[in-house]
Amino acid sequence: MKLSVVILNFNVKYFIDICLQSVAAATKDLDAEIIVVDNASVDGSLAWIKAKFPQVKRIANKENVGFPIGNNIGVSHAIGEYLCILNPDTIVAENTFVDAISFMENNKQVAIMGPKLIDGSGTFLKESKRGVPTPWVAFTKVSGLFKIFPQFFGKYYNLKLPENQGGETDVLVGAFMFMKTTHYRALNGFDEECFMYCEDDDLSYRSLQLGYSNYYNPSINIIHFKGESTPKDFAYQKRFREALYYFYTKHFKISKFVKLWIKFATNAFSFLKRVRGKRSVKKIKHPYCYWLISKELNLEIGVNKNIPFMHSPGLDDVIPHTRTELIFDPDTISFAEMIAFMDVHKKGFSYKFLSSDKSHAVGSISSHAKGEVLVMS
Repeated sequence: MKLSVVILNFNVKYFIDICLQSVAAATKDLDAEIIVVDNASVDGSLAWIKAKFPQVKRIANKENVGFPIGNNIGVSHAIGEYLCILNPDTIVAENTFVDAISFMENNKQVAIMGPKLIDGSGTFLKESKRGVPTPWVAFTKVSGLFKIFPQFFGKYYNLKLPENQGGETDVLVGAFMFMKTTHYRALNGFDEECFMYCEDDDLSYRSLQLGYSNYYNPSINIIHFKGESTPKDFAYQKRFREALYYFYTKHFKISKFVKLWIKFATNAFSFLKRVRGKRSVKKIKHPYCYWLISKELNLEIGVNKNIPFMHSPGLDDVIPHTRTELIFDPDTISFAEMIAFMDVHKKGFSYKFLSSDKSHAVGSISSHAKGEVLVMS
C-alpha cells in the first residue's frame, strides 16, 4: 500500500466530516487507507463516520489518551509506505497526497514534509514553518521581539523563509506531517510523555538530530481551522505549560530562572490565546448575505431567515462584497478550487463547507475562535 492517512478525532463530528470528504477525494486514485482513531468522543462521531464513510478504518479508544498516544495507536495499524498525520479540522485538495508522494520521491534527503496552511478565513498560518523553540527563541516570540525586529528575532516562525518559497525548516506543525512510515517508527512516533502540545516540535527536532531535513512545501496548500477540538481554558493552560516544560527539560539544560520564566511565559501565552478567542467571538457578526455555491439550489440556511440567500452553480457569478459568506458544496466545486479561492480572497468573504449529507455547513472566521456550525434546510 502506498499511503496511510491517520486522523485523531475528538468531538469534532461535522469538521471531521468535511475533512474525510476531502481525504476521500484525495485518495481516490491512490492505493491508500484512511485510519480514524477516536479519543472517546461523545458527539456521535464514530457512528457518523461509520454511516457516511464506511471505507474508513475506525479505532475507538475507551478514554481520551491524548494526541501522541492516539496517533501512535493509529500508526501501529498503518501499512502504507508513506504516512500522513492529519488533524480532523483540516481540508486537503484532490492532488495533495499525489503531490506529496511525488515530492518525497524526488527529494530523498527530506524526512518530514509540511504544507502551507491557511485558516478558515484564508489567512496564512505562520506556524506552517518554524524554528526550534529554544528558551531564547520562545522569549523572542512571547515578548513580541519577532514583530519589532523580524530580521533578527524571526526564528520562531522562520521568517527568513518567505510564505510562498519552499525550503528547509526546523519544525513542522502536527496538523499535517508527511513522511515515510518507517521514519515515524524509527523515531518511535510522538513522545507519549506529552498529553498534547509540543509533540510536533519534539518529533521534528528528534528528526533533525538524526541528520535529516524537514521541509516546508508551499506548493501544497491546505485549510486548518485550528484548535476545533481544543478548548482554550485553564486545563489547556496547564497542559501547554507542562508540555513546554517537558520539551525544554528533555532537550536543553535550563536554569532555575529559565524554569520560572517558562512558567510565566506559558501562562501569559495561553492567557492571551483565551483573550484573543473571546475577542474573536465578540467580533463575529452575521453576514449581510449567504451565497451557496451548489448545483442543488433548493438548500437554504435553517436560521437567520432575514439575511438574503443567493445561489450559484459556480464561482464565476460571485461578486466580492463585504461580509458575504460563501457556502461551498464539495459535490459542485473541487476542494482544490475552494482552497485556491480562499488563498486569494482573504478579505470580504467568510466561508462554510457543506457536510456530506448537506444537513450542516461548517467553518471558522478566525484562527483564534472556535468554528461555527450552520443548520441547512
